[in-house]
Amino acid sequence: MSTVTRPLRGLDSGQLLLICAAGMITVAGVAHTAAVGLLDPEIAIAFGALVAAGELARLTMPGNREVAPIGAAAALGYTLLLDVGGQPTGHSALQVVAVMSAGMSVGALPHLAVGRPPRLDAIARRLLTGALLAFAYRPLAPALYDTTEGGRRWWLVLGVMAVLITVMLAVDVVIAAVLRAEQVRTALGVAVRDEVGMAAPLGAAVAASGILLALASHSMNLAALLVFAAPLLVTQIAFRKYAGIRATYLQTVRALARVTEVAGYVEPGHSRRVSRLSLAIGRELGMAEPELLELEYAAFMHDIGQLSLRDPIPGGATVLTEAEQARSIAELGAEVIRKTGVLGRVAEIVRRQVDPFSGPDMPPLASRIIKAANAYDDLVGGSTDRDRAAATLERLRLDGGDEYDPEVVRAMARVVDRLGPLQHH
Repeated sequence: MSTVTRPLRGLDSGQLLLICAAGMITVAGVAHTAAVGLLDPEIAIAFGALVAAGELARLTMPGNREVAPIGAAAALGYTLLLDVGGQPTGHSALQVVAVMSAGMSVGALPHLAVGRPPRLDAIARRLLTGALLAFAYRPLAPALYDTTEGGRRWWLVLGVMAVLITVMLAVDVVIAAVLRAEQVRTALGVAVRDEVGMAAPLGAAVAASGILLALASHSMNLAALLVFAAPLLVTQIAFRKYAGIRATYLQTVRALARVTEVAGYVEPGHSRRVSRLSLAIGRELGMAEPELLELEYAAFMHDIGQLSLRDPIPGGATVLTEAEQARSIAELGAEVIRKTGVLGRVAEIVRRQVDPFSGPDMPPLASRIIKAANAYDDLVGGSTDRDRAAATLERLRLDGGDEYDPEVVRAMARVVDRLGPLQHH
């Protein structure tokens, strides 16, 4: 019971609305198909099996985005299907929904069995956007098939497919952006920009594969499923490796950050609190997702230079130490990070975290954010006292324009006011 209910915990109103909408469409599709019967069952089962395989091999992309490229391409191919081996297909949009939902459910069962329940909002989004395309395209399928039979006007078919898929992808991006803006507390425009950047490469690959799958079935019959499943699998493996590398980087960074805590150079939880607060400020200021990733890395490792100290700073509070010592810590930390060979930009952010805001060469925004977030946590720490938090913010405001970026301090005040002392550490 706990495994089934776990995915429902922590869902916001937008996610619940999406899940309810997808659930109603699923019920309608399954009920209609059960009432009228499954048309072309061999074709439906073949495409449904590929959808299930795709869900079984789903992966999590950066930003905790759950995707199933093979399943999405199979569902898209079934939606766009005009004929198989010259025999026209007449399945309805509701049958497409039934096949998609059945395939997704079957593909999710092994994950449920081992305690890895799928994200219901991600499945609901895939189902809902696929259903919208089916309802727009399937009524046009007979007329489109007639045009190919007459003058072989495949260009018209491709044009209709491309337009409707573009609209579907746009709707999917907007839905994903609305959900993400609510989840991570960022502006909708920023969320849309990030979703476009993340979804464009994978969306283009899935769309192209789905179209090719539908068109190839005209001459290759159901063998097209096997032929096009292979390149889709290679693409998915490549994305999985990319996601794995990103996850490994973050785990390594977190482990390095823990060294300063275990060695007693900084207070327990300091790096994690600074990282969370920095990310919240970055989102408040509209930073893009790649910039936020660099900010997260740098915030976790901003104090790693303290390992060079013979005697630890009391409490690890660099905000209370001399400027020269703070600069030395930042320089040494940046040098350690630079030796990884892959985090050069992160090293520069760490190096410049001590630079004053009013200097002739303004430090990067990520450096300014870390400087303010580090100072705040050095003075507040794990305390939940709102008066202490307010006094610290006032102190940083008074230093604003010289040491701290006033815009960053104002954004941090909004974050602290919204999340409260308990939420960001």
